Amino acid sequence: MRAALITEPGGPEVLQMQEIEDPTFGPDDVLVEVKASALNRADLAQRQGNYPAPPGIRGDVPGLEFSGIVLEVGSRATGVKEGDRVFGLLGGGGYASRIVTHHRMAMPMPPNLDFVQAAAIPEVFFTAYDALFNHCGLKMGERVLIHAAGSGIGTAAIQLAHNAGAYTFGTAGTDEKLASSAKLGLDEGINYRNQDFAQVIKESTNGVGVDVILDVVGAPYWESNLSSLAVKGRLVLVGTLGGANVETNLGRLMPKRLSIHGTVLRPRPLEEKIALTNQFKSHVLPLIAQERITAVVDRTFPLAETSLAHEYMETNANFGKIVLTMD
Repeated sequence: MRAALITEPGGPEVLQMQEIEDPTFGPDDVLVEVKASALNRADLAQRQGNYPAPPGIRGDVPGLEFSGIVLEVGSRATGVKEGDRVFGLLGGGGYASRIVTHHRMAMPMPPNLDFVQAAAIPEVFFTAYDALFNHCGLKMGERVLIHAAGSGIGTAAIQLAHNAGAYTFGTAGTDEKLASSAKLGLDEGINYRNQDFAQVIKESTNGVGVDVILDVVGAPYWESNLSSLAVKGRLVLVGTLGGANVETNLGRLMPKRLSIHGTVLRPRPLEEKIALTNQFKSHVLPLIAQERITAVVDRTFPLAETSLAHEYMETNANFGKIVLTMD
């Protein structure tokens, strides 16, 4: 099969197209002809040698999500058959023309989705749903601040929070991204280049703060995040793009009874991923089928131009997801 391989740790140029052996296929698995995959920040870290693949996953083929057509099903696989259009989350290997996944991780594609749209969904929507609802218990009527509103996770989180009846704040680096986010359900946008988000939150909430913050930035936002949280507020970290180390006054957490959460999907056990897949199928997939929630795709690249796709992601110019197609 064809794959975009990391030939050595480094920049986008180390990604090269090669022919490699097909993945190993087991009785609980399905073999899928991949039609599309998508980029995530974790792929860039893996390419740089900073995010190793979990045990049992080859480390030279990135890709945490897929859409495609089932070619074969294992002897113990149920609920899926040859020819089905499926999509889902992966531990790695999505930058390839074939993948193998557990049959309970392969979700049926709603008829209104094409392969590009489907590939843009799993990683960011699973992450955002898990962070907002499983970790932070976001409820109707609460306020939520979503950093990097124009990112894949940001565009997913805005839609999920809006559909849950929450009031959404979001940060981004351009007014254009904030305007596009408003179309997804963002109630109040904050341009971090010329606005202090903590001050905006203070003024907009009459000093009360927000109930939930979803953050991908990390250290640079730590103190302002704490200032922006309401009593019993919850902060969930899903990334540390700006840095991971902070020196802080832990006493700030106690008067407001704040909760700090951290989450990542990739290293979790299979059973946890299956449970999250089932949650997604029950609570989010119907919204996608009804077009109340949509995949946000910024740009597509053919698999042969994976290095260019990584270069583009590093510019931070994208709004929504960057998708790789196998054609």
